[in-house]
Amino acid sequence: MNSEWVPTFKPSFLIQLLALPAKEMHQVVGKLTLLLEDPMPDGKVKKQLTHVNRDLYRLRSGYYRIFYTISDPYLSLLKLDRRDDDTYDDDLEAEFLGGFDPDFEDITDAVPARLDQFMNLQEPETNCLPLPRSVTDELLSNLLVPEEYRSHLLAMQTEDDLVGCLTVPQEYIAQIMEYMYPKPLAQVLQQPDYLLDDLDDLLRYKEGELLGFLLRLSPEQERFVSWAIRATGPTQVKGGPGTGKSTVALYRVRSLIEKLRKMGQSEPCILFTTYTNALVNSSEQLLKQLLGEDVRYVEVQTADKKMSDILKRAGVPKKTPNENGIIYKIFQRAIKQTRFEGNVLQQQAQQQSLERLGVDYLLEEINQVIVARQVESLQDYMHARRPGRKVRLSDMQKRGIWQVYETFQRQLKGAGVETWEQARARAETLVSKDYEFQSYDAVVIDEAQDLDPSMMRLLIKLCKDPSRLFITADANQSIYGSGFNWIDVHESLKFQGRTSVLRANYRSTREIGEAAQSYLATGILDAEPVERMYMNNGPLPVVRPVHHGIEETHLLARFLRGAARELRLGIGSCAVLCPTNETGKTIAKGLTKNGVEATFMEGRDLDLSQKGVKVLTLNSAKGLEFPIVALAGFSGSRYDYFSLAVFDEEQDEDMARSRRIIFVGMTRAMRALLVTVPFGTSSPLLTGFDEAYWNVEG
Repeated sequence: MNSEWVPTFKPSFLIQLLALPAKEMHQVVGKLTLLLEDPMPDGKVKKQLTHVNRDLYRLRSGYYRIFYTISDPYLSLLKLDRRDDDTYDDDLEAEFLGGFDPDFEDITDAVPARLDQFMNLQEPETNCLPLPRSVTDELLSNLLVPEEYRSHLLAMQTEDDLVGCLTVPQEYIAQIMEYMYPKPLAQVLQQPDYLLDDLDDLLRYKEGELLGFLLRLSPEQERFVSWAIRATGPTQVKGGPGTGKSTVALYRVRSLIEKLRKMGQSEPCILFTTYTNALVNSSEQLLKQLLGEDVRYVEVQTADKKMSDILKRAGVPKKTPNENGIIYKIFQRAIKQTRFEGNVLQQQAQQQSLERLGVDYLLEEINQVIVARQVESLQDYMHARRPGRKVRLSDMQKRGIWQVYETFQRQLKGAGVETWEQARARAETLVSKDYEFQSYDAVVIDEAQDLDPSMMRLLIKLCKDPSRLFITADANQSIYGSGFNWIDVHESLKFQGRTSVLRANYRSTREIGEAAQSYLATGILDAEPVERMYMNNGPLPVVRPVHHGIEETHLLARFLRGAARELRLGIGSCAVLCPTNETGKTIAKGLTKNGVEATFMEGRDLDLSQKGVKVLTLNSAKGLEFPIVALAGFSGSRYDYFSLAVFDEEQDEDMARSRRIIFVGMTRAMRALLVTVPFGTSSPLLTGFDEAYWNVEG
């Protein structure tokens, strides 16, 4: 048995500990110090609760009981509770709700009963339950709630007061809810573990000297942090939504710094790229905790921000951005003004064949195949690989597309603008010709599946050695890409023997995860069979038809308000994801009118600290997560009228991509998910939900 136990704790334990008066908190921490010396049961102070579960232990500390598990070398602090000796064991057995396996081979049956009943979306009870304990200034001080929010919280009298509170950030609402309504042990066991370097860190955190704690990786995640670190080529970790790919990527940075130091590089330079600005901010904060002073050796950027910086540094900055759809308008004009080859009949035939493909498909073909892959001539385009593009193009169509491309290029140049794909290709060319840009000792690319080939090649060339390139990817979360062929992107991307897969989902419940997978079906890009595992479970996600916008808004308001109440979270834990900016603005306005304050945010203006419900587009929700999610606003959108596509192959390709977008939206949900669909829709994207995975009846 290990003589040096590593302490970890669950979030529930920390909140319950912080809520104690200072004197009692010090006493508990002192008891924990003795526990670390020897956590094994003695039949008195320490007891193994075999009548509940063989892996659960209880420690007495005055009036309090501390529950913990041990799994060499970790001692996990689960819960702190105050109970009477003569009633405690019976109460514990009644509230435990299930078994526990520390290796996560199974999960506990810990669905909150109230939520399970609510997910039938029946009208909620109107009775307003008083809080079980008073909100006091001492409690708020113990929980480290800033002074500016205390007057609002001291006025809270009922459960609904807390759920609907918009003047206090969600994190403080969640802490008070956890204190007021402690979770059963079965649910606590599903929470992540956080590492404690020293038990005194708990006191330092209470005093504000320590800002946070690092997540304890699972054995699976920990293995991939340093996996193949000495390999001679790049390394890839794949995994579905919620498997912790981004967390592994962050910890990989620390392993790379250690490797480079051993190689004699005292001041390494590492680039970490992620998907959105919101993720840049959170990644920087986590790296500060993880690396300490070494964080100065890491640059965190979105890939496109890095590209823009390169162009500025070279004195050729990216030109006017695509404001008000100017790129699309120029492309539509280019199609009309292109002069095709041949006689009048041949020109008409080419024009008609391209019109059948549609403007969107043509623009994607030019951006994703010709520009992103830097195809330089018609002859090269005739033989170019088009991975993921299912529509087979005739030679006549390819010649026509190339002529449109040339007209489009001239008109963009005349207007003084360029596409993102053109800017990326320009930056890649600059880096290829100038070794000064190739300055990073290692490059870590998170969510690589959504980067086009030019951007991937650019990031590869920024790295001095391909063996220190680390990427995470999930093909089935790809929104903008149409398919994968790494070796086609760059000859350095040979992952043979250096690709592995994360299987355990720590974000969504089993029910949400499997329902999303059943929906994805025909949109799968990466069909490699993977046995999925889940750390949480809950009620089936819900699908409901709506006749019109007013009915949809009422349903959303009832779902969001009710799910927040049943999960005992603030309304700020909710998000609505929709197809377009216009729809999002309408939904946000309708919810606010119905008494549920909501704000629509475009991707570039994303502010997760915004009070109330966050309304986002499906595309801008990539990389985010929310306890409660609704997908709505499909009526009249291209998802609703999807069956109007002309070519079967084009329809299949578009449907697969559209399913992946909706799949990404579904997998943002952690505990509760609602999908509203237009009543009577025949769209294959919004019908056919499998009743084995979805609650499709009222």
